[in-house]
Amino acid sequence: MRQYSADLTPPWKKPKPVPEVAADAGLVVEELGTGFCGAVIRCEKTAQGPTVTLEDRFGKHRVFPMEPRGFLLEGRPVTLVRPTQAPVRPPSRTASGSVAVPGARARVARAGRIYVEGRHDAELVERVWGDDLRIEGVVVEYLEGIDDLPAIVADFAPGPDARLGVLVDHLVPGSKESRIAAQVTSAHALVVGHPYIDIWEAVKPSSAGIPAWPRVPRGQDWKTGVCAALGWPENTGAAWQRILNSVHSYKDLEPPLLGRVEELIDFVTLP
Repeated sequence: MRQYSADLTPPWKKPKPVPEVAADAGLVVEELGTGFCGAVIRCEKTAQGPTVTLEDRFGKHRVFPMEPRGFLLEGRPVTLVRPTQAPVRPPSRTASGSVAVPGARARVARAGRIYVEGRHDAELVERVWGDDLRIEGVVVEYLEGIDDLPAIVADFAPGPDARLGVLVDHLVPGSKESRIAAQVTSAHALVVGHPYIDIWEAVKPSSAGIPAWPRVPRGQDWKTGVCAALGWPENTGAAWQRILNSVHSYKDLEPPLLGRVEELIDFVTLP
């Protein structure tokens, strides 16, 4: 005689199906067993099964197994499952460390400017901050020295809508450069500088592939002396290209230069 089995549980007593919800980053749920409430930070696959990490409003993290019917979403039981979409990639960065804006068009150039001492300074600023400067509409020009800086600033006639920033090499107390910079008194012009004899020295030695920047005796051309001390050919143009090609991002530059350039960009782009 055949035997039959039947589910005699009344329909109203059967558990209702629980929806599956993807554990996307930022989803706020409550873990049933502990009452811990937080936003999803990440999901991971472990030997014991998938887990989810939650972060509460105090910044505390807890890891829970992704068990069926293990969480409440807006007060209703759910089963969390691993999200199927591709992970969100962090935003790409420009060489200066700013968030890149893909497809952004260069802004029409502002009336304000940033002046640097020489061509090498301008090329280094372009290498690291070029993308940011184009988005902000800031033009960088080089002066071939700052001996006539007060007259140059007066001729530019900086104003509220045309601020002028100037980056000076070897701006240290008691130097010739500090005395020249002190003569610029316009409220709409900002003169800042780094402590290095030349912009070459603002590149980290480790990035340039040297143990340190050599000390060059006073009275000797600094760049020529550097090439001689490092055993490089006596061609400062080729030496500079070698140094410039070693710079890929702000990480290759010394902090004193980074801070001063960022300060100038902020100054000339103030609304």
